[in-house]
Amino acid sequence: MRYRTRLTAPAAALLGTAAATTLAPSAHAASGSTSRAASGTEAAAPGPETLGDPVYPSLGNDGYRVAAYHLDLAYDATTKLVDGEATLRIRTTQALSRLSLDALGLDIRAVRVGGRTATFETVDEKLRITPARSLPADTGTTICVEYGADPRRALTHTAWVPTADGFAVCPQPNSAHTVFPCNDHPVDKADFTFRITVPNGLRGVASGTLVRTETLDGDRTAYSYRSRSPIATELVQITVGDYVVKDRQGPNGLPLRDVVPVARAEALEPALALTPGLVAWLEQRLGAYPFETYGLLPCNSDDPAAFDFTGLETQTLTLYKPNYLLQAERFIGSHMMHELVHSYFGNSVSPGTWADLWLNEGHADFYGLLYRYERGWTDSLGLTTMEARMKNTYARGDQWRRTSGPVAAPNEANLFDSQRYLGGVLVLYALREFVGEATFGAIERTFLDRYRNASATTENYISVASEIAGQDLSGFLRDWLYGTTTPRMPNHPDWTVTPVTTSLLAPKSRTAGHHDNSATL
Repeated sequence: MRYRTRLTAPAAALLGTAAATTLAPSAHAASGSTSRAASGTEAAAPGPETLGDPVYPSLGNDGYRVAAYHLDLAYDATTKLVDGEATLRIRTTQALSRLSLDALGLDIRAVRVGGRTATFETVDEKLRITPARSLPADTGTTICVEYGADPRRALTHTAWVPTADGFAVCPQPNSAHTVFPCNDHPVDKADFTFRITVPNGLRGVASGTLVRTETLDGDRTAYSYRSRSPIATELVQITVGDYVVKDRQGPNGLPLRDVVPVARAEALEPALALTPGLVAWLEQRLGAYPFETYGLLPCNSDDPAAFDFTGLETQTLTLYKPNYLLQAERFIGSHMMHELVHSYFGNSVSPGTWADLWLNEGHADFYGLLYRYERGWTDSLGLTTMEARMKNTYARGDQWRRTSGPVAAPNEANLFDSQRYLGGVLVLYALREFVGEATFGAIERTFLDRYRNASATTENYISVASEIAGQDLSGFLRDWLYGTTTPRMPNHPDWTVTPVTTSLLAPKSRTAGHHDNSATL
């Protein structure tokens, strides 16, 4: 049995030491600058303002990688505004005359690169930075951006969730850069430290572990947090409000902490008390929980439009709509498992591109449904077994492939369709039927171990599956993931796919960024 220990060291110097992060082999192509840099012949040029994501092609920036972020935010309860300073420690991958960060809706006041004042401009959702001197390839430096933010500002998309007493953030998939300037793509994970200054009586909380509390002049308190593991920008959580932090013990010494609205703490306790059992069940299947702590953040807002999903897997602290958690266990346990699974698939192992979202959502629904059926709870269709639900899903296969694309080939409009959730479950179910339960379990654990604290692609998963199964599964899995028609289900020759008709092809209404297509709800 593995026991965990709390982090007890004091807050380290700014940004600390970045954890070594191994990117998935196919997630990033190097710029080819290494040999030129070694010979000293590479000319500095502006860094590309994209990482080439197939779903969000304008997201992210190339020419450097971020090792660490330090976010220093101060909330003013009177104006409800935020003053921020983001310090990024980066390493260049090519010689740069200019580089860019993703940023939207931020009032940029000053930028420094390596301690020197830099010129800057904002264009669309990019903050273009021209340092006083060009940056050589393979060189480390810091970027410091001073800015202001209004959590209530109307934007084309935003991560801010304003509340009566402060705010929370929901960055997924492409909105972290409305909260802080960043390289906003899950492939560029980094270490994070946070310092959140709030008026006395409010609490500032962030992903990771509390390492310092400071009493400041002007009746203010600063809370500092540090994450032990790298975080993708879309998974950062920062919240301010009238919260109480409730600590409890999880399995094998895991510290659990929930951040709960003071006025609802007692009413929410039955839901919060479910977490240790959920963690224990999942650890038996996927191995030890991958981070230093876990807990829930029922956001202090009853606005149904505050955010467009029930729960979001921000790292170490899952964001929820509070009223959802007031229901009986049989109505919430399956989805609580879904969000917990994201600590493994999505957080510990992040998607190499947004086209790989099925790895997150398919796995979360797969284990969330298994948990539901093991507990004897019926699902939203009144079904009680995984086999029955998969037979029902299988019948919809061709329809979903026509209206939402293949499982691993989404676009921005259909990214969060059911095809990424239940469609992903169907792929995993087919794989388990084909290789057997023991081999399937070995594939899952090997994939998680190999890409822990990194990013991985669909091709990486196919490669691991083939390796562990001892046979080439690329054809089998690519048919399921990229085919335009639904393959035959192993061990179920009697299952049939409903033919696609004109009525089934009628356009359906979609809400951009809508996350509530999970079968665990």
